[in-house]
Amino acid sequence: MSKTDLTIAVGINDRTLPLVARLVDIADVDASFVTAPLEEIFARAFDEQAFDVTELSFSNFMYLTAMEESPYVGLPVFPSRSFRHSAIYIRTDRDIKSPRDLAGRLVGVREYSMTAALVARGVLEDEYGVRAQDIRWRYGRADHKDSLPIARMLPRDVELEPIDADRTLSDMLRDGEIDAMVAYKPPPLFVEGHPQVRRLFEDYAAVEMDYGRRTGIFPIMHLMGVRRELALEKPDLLAKICAGFDASRRYSFERLAESQALSTMLPWGAKDVGAAKALLGENFWGYGLPPNRLAIEALCRYSFAQGITPRLVAPEELFAEQVLDWVPEATG
Repeated sequence: MSKTDLTIAVGINDRTLPLVARLVDIADVDASFVTAPLEEIFARAFDEQAFDVTELSFSNFMYLTAMEESPYVGLPVFPSRSFRHSAIYIRTDRDIKSPRDLAGRLVGVREYSMTAALVARGVLEDEYGVRAQDIRWRYGRADHKDSLPIARMLPRDVELEPIDADRTLSDMLRDGEIDAMVAYKPPPLFVEGHPQVRRLFEDYAAVEMDYGRRTGIFPIMHLMGVRRELALEKPDLLAKICAGFDASRRYSFERLAESQALSTMLPWGAKDVGAAKALLGENFWGYGLPPNRLAIEALCRYSFAQGITPRLVAPEELFAEQVLDWVPEATG
């Protein structure tokens, strides 16, 4: 039986590296892998349909799906997850003492519809009663190394304006032109130790762990997508692609607790794995829609509440019909 040639674009991490390095494979597929900065992968996927299978921003994919404009159909494979309490940075001279003090403030964000900002705003509303509509948003490049963001949509009932093209949000936070910033990586001035910039949640790990324990949500950032035409042409491949990505995830997961020769550069990685399992469950980074429904429903709810999707999207709309019930082998 001949194999299907597929171009697969994905970020490199411990969940995907075994697949890219050919330590595991996808049945009946001859894969050519493309690795690049994720912003580039997302732009080429959404704008050029450049890949057969690709990692996608969950939020932007959800918006395009709701608009019936997505060139990709989703697979319940989630290569990126992250808590985002830590993504909110504030000026210390603006009397921002609690999340509720962000109401009415000028807050910068690289891209309003990016998933990190979607989740951070969702937490602000769910946990502290601060809606996206209560904040005045500005968008643009995060720093001087950043590419120009793509504004894919204009949110409903939200003040959102671009910053000048020659400015960056990090510079504006430094100069006091904005009060806060939502960023998926620490802005340069924070890394450099600017005395008037700190995280909103200084002990963010404790806050995020408490949130995960109480809600059962480990937020999803990205998913894998398959070109819609390919999914229609070769539906039998979809579960095989999911299984290949899950084999890659399991390959690394099963080695995280090794002590003879550490699989990561974290000295106490095995202890951290045990703590994560105790807090979030044995299979805390699982794939498949059924075990991740709670986290996906939260993203759908956030997107509609924040004026991104024009209606409340159901999780089943996001994934190929053939893999709606697919649940991978549990990781112990």
